[in-house]
Amino acid sequence: MHIKIRANFFAAVLLCFAFVAQAQQKKDITLEDIYRKGTFRSQSVYGVNWMKDGQYYSSQVPDEQNKVYDIVKYDVTTGKPVSTIIEGENLVPAGSSKPIRFDDYTFSSDEQKVLFSTDTEQIYRRSSKADFYIYDIPTKKLTKLSDGGKQMYASFSPDAKRVAFARENNMFVVDLANMKETQITADGKFNSIINGYSDWVYEEEFSFAKGFHWSPDGKKIAFYTFDETNVPEFNMQMWGELYPQDNKFKYPKAGEANSKVKVSVYDVASGKIVKMDTGSEDDVYIPRIKWTNDANLLSIQKMNRLQNTLEILHANATTGSSNVVLKETDKAYIDVTDDLTYLKDGKHFIHSSEVKGFNHLYLYNMNGKLVRQITDGNWEVSEFVGYDEKNDRLYYMSTEVSPLERHLYSINSKGKKKQRLTDKEGTHRVNMSNDFKYYLDYYSAANTPPSVSLHTAKDGKLIKVLEDNQKLKNTLAQYNIAKQEFFTMNTADGTKLNGWMIKPTDFDPNKKYPVLMFVYGGPGSQTVNNSWGGNNYLWHQVLADKGMIVVSVDNRGTGARGAEFKKATYANLGKYEIEDQIEAAKWLGKQSYIDKDRIGIWGHSFGGYMTLLGLTKGDGVFRAGISVAPVTSWRFYDTIYTERFLKTPQENAAGYDDNSPLMFADKLQGDLLLIHGTGDDNVHFQNAVAMQDALISANKQFESFYYPNRNHGVGGGITSLHRFNMMTNFLERKLINPTEEKNQ
Repeated sequence: MHIKIRANFFAAVLLCFAFVAQAQQKKDITLEDIYRKGTFRSQSVYGVNWMKDGQYYSSQVPDEQNKVYDIVKYDVTTGKPVSTIIEGENLVPAGSSKPIRFDDYTFSSDEQKVLFSTDTEQIYRRSSKADFYIYDIPTKKLTKLSDGGKQMYASFSPDAKRVAFARENNMFVVDLANMKETQITADGKFNSIINGYSDWVYEEEFSFAKGFHWSPDGKKIAFYTFDETNVPEFNMQMWGELYPQDNKFKYPKAGEANSKVKVSVYDVASGKIVKMDTGSEDDVYIPRIKWTNDANLLSIQKMNRLQNTLEILHANATTGSSNVVLKETDKAYIDVTDDLTYLKDGKHFIHSSEVKGFNHLYLYNMNGKLVRQITDGNWEVSEFVGYDEKNDRLYYMSTEVSPLERHLYSINSKGKKKQRLTDKEGTHRVNMSNDFKYYLDYYSAANTPPSVSLHTAKDGKLIKVLEDNQKLKNTLAQYNIAKQEFFTMNTADGTKLNGWMIKPTDFDPNKKYPVLMFVYGGPGSQTVNNSWGGNNYLWHQVLADKGMIVVSVDNRGTGARGAEFKKATYANLGKYEIEDQIEAAKWLGKQSYIDKDRIGIWGHSFGGYMTLLGLTKGDGVFRAGISVAPVTSWRFYDTIYTERFLKTPQENAAGYDDNSPLMFADKLQGDLLLIHGTGDDNVHFQNAVAMQDALISANKQFESFYYPNRNHGVGGGITSLHRFNMMTNFLERKLINPTEEKNQ
């Protein structure tokens, strides 16, 4: 009897240990988890609109029962819903029995009407067209904005009386009192004249697609006109039909003709259009226009073609006459921002500049005379959030804590009483209320998934956590997740470079591991920052599970460390960047736990370009590389981006050719996988074709894969799963278990 009890006891103990072991055993992340199942998809707070009364904001909330989105009003002080402004089931247009499924919404200034966009069609990165509807809240009536075809960038006038939009290269305005539609321009023509929105290169490189703005009083509309008649046409074939279709669009490659751009102002009452005077030179850029607080004074930013001179013009909207109030020059280039802000006093504006080596905020009077520098130090203002004039508080994001982080600060207009408002280590992005009383903090860190919280702007005090992604955190806890660790290294000349490293969860310092270096490296960019890395981070975890160390290093030319570090690569794009990556690879090879003979590199776009340079100029330091959608010659890329960093090819031919992978194809060492989408409107498939031709001519073996009709992202849905399966298999064959392939 005693023996039986003891046996049963030990059996129970063993069973307990088995349960504990099973509970502690974690799963490996799979590519299906990331790219098909959405296992690690994070949640956020979407569709937030701050209300006119600063105590409330609205957000779109799913109504699961009716399978629609409602617009819900929240009390800022509590973060709790107080009412449903619009029930999605009521958004039924005339002649239909089903409610619209809206993509976005905007309130009129009096909050009596809402503009909904539906059935949105993406065009390029930032451009789209949609069917818009006007919903009148008091009457609950839904009206289609226009029957003439899909509209672009429909926007309420500030007085809530009208909506302006662009369509098929022309501008229109609708009077909401009677829904009468008036065509403002009539000369719009595809691949020739564009009114009211940007051409391809402005959209991509100056980061805007909407090209019109209402005056503060709602009586005028300032708009762009792009004459792209002389811009060379790019032909991109789209596959799938019996005969492939030609997609022809205007794309100015480096050194070629740009659009001629003008700015005009339309007077709603008279119908008169007045062209603003921006000077006689037409080979220039106008990267920004915005209204001052004077409804008759338009601010226009103008740059020369090399983008090393910026002028701020003030134009009379009635006569078109203008004068230059501020001129800035740089020995390299000037980055365009959205920081320019005109104060309500009508006497001053705030402008950001790198003129002293780091991006900071400056106060000027309306004549362009400097009043004072507001922020100062060996750190960057990464974004100017806004100015609360009532309480004399400027809000801005900065790198003061670290180039790897972003934090919210406030300061007064005299540069005093600075206050840091975010405290968690990592990256913060804020959405500030219109009255500067509250903000939403979208936060994440390298090993911490995103969260969204509501705070008071005065002191950063937490009101409520709106989304903590606890479900995602619980899911991640069930998987093998390695910590992303940060490190620094010094190059031979003493330059400090920042990096991160992901090691396998069962890392053994006595073993030697293969390494994959993830690179982007382009001007002003960062891959090394303390923020949640999304799908790339998760894929790197898959590789770590397979016994690989993943590393990323930010080379010279990257951002958040001042103008000198960023602009060191000017006129020699690719030279110092790849030298730093090669030096980083050699530094890694000296670490006791790394196999220096199994170091790989991969990157997308600029990172794909860097990968090719690593394999051709690296003298064998990289055993393998994956280059996705790479630029292979900057002669193939667009004017604005390329000439900003290299001047024109006519002025700086060596800068274009001395670091083109095409010129070094015969020096390829290591295994290459080259991937590109044939529908890439940005970095054209032409780049991959040219690289393959050069490698074939040099009798170099490589692997390549093209994705029919896929754009620059080469992703989405099954495409991402397919691509990353292929990339993972390549790395397993070439870096993780290379001897196995050789023995097959």
